[in-house]
Amino acid sequence: MAFHIFEHMKQSFVLLLLLLFASIAFPQNSIVGKWKTVDDNSGEVKSIIEIYEKEGLTYGEIISIFPKAGEDQDPVCLECDEDDDRHKKKIIGMEIIRRLKKSNNEWNSGEILDPENGNIYKCKIWLEEKKLKVRGYLGPFYRTQTWLPVR
Repeated sequence: MAFHIFEHMKQSFVLLLLLLFASIAFPQNSIVGKWKTVDDNSGEVKSIIEIYEKEGLTYGEIISIFPKAGEDQDPVCLECDEDDDRHKKKIIGMEIIRRLKKSNNEWNSGEILDPENGNIYKCKIWLEEKKLKVRGYLGPFYRTQTWLPVR
């Protein structure tokens, strides 16, 4: 009887080791989840974006914002182009990342909206040291932000 218990414990230990090695060998390579956007100048958290997949593409939605005292606590996108379906819509709940396709270890070929100025940029996203790198392109020019995982 004791031999069977020992054998079962040994098998469980081996299985645990295999799972551990598999997680190291095949690291998580998904951007799906919640991410904090951080102001480039102040370092303050500006918003929480939830990234999700829909019909094989990747999207991102603002789920909360952190306006300063005196700022509109529930703003709308007045700067969005009048032809954009997000024009005059609430920022909270707004889809700002649209139609990204996964290609190797990055997501691209979609777009990102900056609701502060209404500009829409081509977008590329990738993971780097458990942080999300988000790059918006306007012609040959680009800007890259680092978003942090929400824990």
